[in-house]
Amino acid sequence: MIRTVSIVPAILTDNKVDYRNQIERINVFTRRVQIDIADGIFVPTTTLDITNVWWPKNWEADLHLMVAKPSEHVDTILKLNPSLCILHAEAGENLLPIFEELKKNDIKTGLALLPPTFPGVVKQYIDAVDHVLILAGQPGVQGSPADLMQMEKIQLIRNMKPELEISWDGGANMTNIRALAHADLDVINVGSVLATAENPAQVFDELVAEIDKNGVVL
Repeated sequence: MIRTVSIVPAILTDNKVDYRNQIERINVFTRRVQIDIADGIFVPTTTLDITNVWWPKNWEADLHLMVAKPSEHVDTILKLNPSLCILHAEAGENLLPIFEELKKNDIKTGLALLPPTFPGVVKQYIDAVDHVLILAGQPGVQGSPADLMQMEKIQLIRNMKPELEISWDGGANMTNIRALAHADLDVINVGSVLATAENPAQVFDELVAEIDKNGVVL
């Protein structure tokens, strides 16, 4: 069975004006968006600080934190009240108490895996969350090519917890999105393809149409 797959735009920037511009560009065609935050420590990239993040009230916001110490940001996360908060398995602290705190405040929890991380090593986290993000590109960088070998993780994660929402982040574009959509994913995050498009709404529609095509997937 092929799951219904959602294409979710991703925002990654270190500039307040660009952040607002990206929101305005995608607000016309989507209500679910992933907002990427990077601290310059966990990954070399530094984005807009989480305290400067905002989104339209009608959005379903997925907050993806590429930070070394997510516990330092819990109070801000609670104030922002995203629909979903995704933390990295490789962060330098125990994530279980943070997941518990988020759940107490009705925020869905997510776990992100860097390319080298094997799902079985972090099973205790996978058992605790609602969502797993498979990072298949260079963390903190939009436009890096997709490592399609990361698709092998999908079934491993699905076998651990079938009801999980599983997302893909990294290098999704018109050439591979159909194959990704047929790989038992729930969400495909798309960054640079939309961020650099002259008409992002048209590109979004083209990506959706590509997923919906029938026939052989190469």
